[in-house]
Amino acid sequence: MNEPLIVAKFGGTSVADSRMVMNVSRIIASDPRRRFIVVSAPGKRTAADEKVTDLLYSHHAQRKMGVDASTQLVTIKHRFLEMAQELKVDCMPRWLDEMEAQLATNHDRDWIASRGEYLSARLIAAYLDAEFVDAADIIRFDAAGQLLPEETYDSASARLALVPESRLAVIPGFYGADVNGRVRCFSRGGSDISGSIVTRAVNAIVYENWTDVSGMLMADPRVVSDPRPIVEMTYREQRELSYMGATVLHEEAVFPVREVGIPIHIRNSNEPDAPGTRIVTERDSTHTSITGIAGRKGFSVISIEKAMMNRDASYGLKVLRVLEEYGVPYEHSPAAIDTFGLIVTQEQLGGQEDTLISEITRVAKPDRIDVRRDIALIGVVGQGMSRRVGVAAAIFTALTEINVNICLANQWTSEFNVIIGVAADDYEKSVRAIYDRFSGESGGGDLDVRS
Repeated sequence: MNEPLIVAKFGGTSVADSRMVMNVSRIIASDPRRRFIVVSAPGKRTAADEKVTDLLYSHHAQRKMGVDASTQLVTIKHRFLEMAQELKVDCMPRWLDEMEAQLATNHDRDWIASRGEYLSARLIAAYLDAEFVDAADIIRFDAAGQLLPEETYDSASARLALVPESRLAVIPGFYGADVNGRVRCFSRGGSDISGSIVTRAVNAIVYENWTDVSGMLMADPRVVSDPRPIVEMTYREQRELSYMGATVLHEEAVFPVREVGIPIHIRNSNEPDAPGTRIVTERDSTHTSITGIAGRKGFSVISIEKAMMNRDASYGLKVLRVLEEYGVPYEHSPAAIDTFGLIVTQEQLGGQEDTLISEITRVAKPDRIDVRRDIALIGVVGQGMSRRVGVAAAIFTALTEINVNICLANQWTSEFNVIIGVAADDYEKSVRAIYDRFSGESGGGDLDVRS
């Protein structure tokens, strides 16, 4: 494969109905380098609609409980048949019959969930007169369901090299198969990872990720009105923002392409001429302070105080072993000379809080231990922070001016990002204040962002 190639992955909203599939066809045809196409299962057509994958998971849950699950199956079949009829694809009844026959004996959750992508790719391949390549034949998992990267790249490269240069290939996202041939799925949104794997396997020049937004924004538009788009960012910046809640792209999707330096281009299927957001290895951040702001609610902070803690080399290990025993991962661990904190999600903490605190008290014998609940974390991310003096000070000032108390702060030595903890009730106004400070809307001065 010596000609430049582009891998285009289309998300659920981009293939939600026949009209959107026709739009996808036009996008593909507009650039002959787009030869490898990865597709999700059909998503929502309207706000009140249901995603096909959600229907499949619901179908599996109903079957597992011994409840009639025919309603979801009827809805799924009707939706695919309607799309096939409008796209003039004749094979869909046969593919649906095959799926229903297999459902009679196959109760595996991942296999059932994967059928949305499988049927979507079948349909689109037929409509485009393209070659269908089953993801189960190219993406490898181990018996525990963990991706086998090198085996996957080798397998995908060998299989996709067989696609004639004159043809398109369509690959379903979201799933692969383990060493025993059992279908395995990524976590939700995992079709982004599939697209990244295919991109690496064919050594494409770019991985286009087509969705329903024109790239990533500097802040959540549900919190900040009309936030600025991010035209270019680094893999590292994307990873940080994704972790903090900016969910345009699956946080694991960067790894296959980042390792070999292939850029990702997030684009809007409904606005194909919009610039979108490019994710690259390095960028010029001379004229920008921050790239974006993201955050999440639902955290608790466990604060542990012990005099002379620093003299006991195993003290922190004792506490972390308790978390390990109870299966509670921690997000961050701010520390001082005689104190350190553990930031955990309230979801992970579950109903174990009292038991966990009692066990930490028994094992570590702290002088004091407190839990502060309902904390929101806000991440302010930007490669340009390392070149600007006073970024953290500007963040703190912005929050002070709106009378928000900062209950914790983490700033890395490189000033690549700053993480702030505030009360959950202060989250929205805090994000708006920080955005206004750096976007120039409230006198940002020389700290303005011009992404």
